[in-house]
Amino acid sequence: MTPPYERLRGIAVGAVVGDALGMPLEFQPARPLHDLETEMVRGPLPAGSFTDDTEMALALSESLLISHPLDPNDLAGRFAGWYASNPPDIGIHTRNVLGMIYRGTPWREAATVTHRARPDSAANGSLMRCWPVAIACWDNQAYLVAESRLQSEVTHMHKDCVDACVFTNLLLYSIIHSRSNLSPDAALRQGIATALEQVSLDPDFRTVIELAPVRSRNDLPNSGWVRHTLESALWAVLTTKSFEEALVQAVNLGNDADTTGTVTGAIAGAMYGFSAIPARWKDLLHGEYPLRSNHIWFSNDFAKLADDLAALSIQQD
Repeated sequence: MTPPYERLRGIAVGAVVGDALGMPLEFQPARPLHDLETEMVRGPLPAGSFTDDTEMALALSESLLISHPLDPNDLAGRFAGWYASNPPDIGIHTRNVLGMIYRGTPWREAATVTHRARPDSAANGSLMRCWPVAIACWDNQAYLVAESRLQSEVTHMHKDCVDACVFTNLLLYSIIHSRSNLSPDAALRQGIATALEQVSLDPDFRTVIELAPVRSRNDLPNSGWVRHTLESALWAVLTTKSFEEALVQAVNLGNDADTTGTVTGAIAGAMYGFSAIPARWKDLLHGEYPLRSNHIWFSNDFAKLADDLAALSIQQD
């Protein structure tokens, strides 16, 4: 089966565009509706720069391309190497886990100890990076579920974190395989319903997802809690009619804008496709990875990465 490149490239480039678009709005209050930011502007990083969300997704992508099925030891090592490069932005939970791994603790022990120390912590650090699995397993749902779960467990063991990754990638899987004559909105709603049937979510988390489209913008906290991130992303794609509109609405919620932008961008990219992503955003997109390597990534590099990851699913057949 030929990979649906338009959708798969849309996921990869859409996620990174969302990250870069949200970067300058991170930790800021929600922008008023009459003054929404619609362009990539400078923030803590130059305009168009991606953040740790994409850097960790690139580490996951590298690991998948080296070892598929996913090798959690290889992935943990790559995450620890990234941590050692002193990234300018890294979540508290992720920093704690990777610090232990870097100092020699096996990944499962590090993730378990960190989870037990703060059992209620359910941050979005594994959700923000999970999209490469959806592309690498675009035609193998069993692998998609297992690897979505595993890549989360390397750092984030909370059930909500794991479930959010599995749900999101199953949603992407459903959109990828939706009928060509189905509208983007219909494909999205069908995908949400299908993913809800396949993931055993906490009842309260399920309600958050089901009520996302009827939430008021003013009632969306858009914090680093994984439930809030997924709620905001689903609200953005369910209440808009284009890739651009969805991303603008998502990132202007402020607070954890880059991660909500990433998740929204992956979903909207699957819905509307690579060609629907505004050229002015793709043209500005850039970032260095590995850090301090002088290797600069541009939008076309992420499109090629999507093609390389998609080939992995074909090799499994």
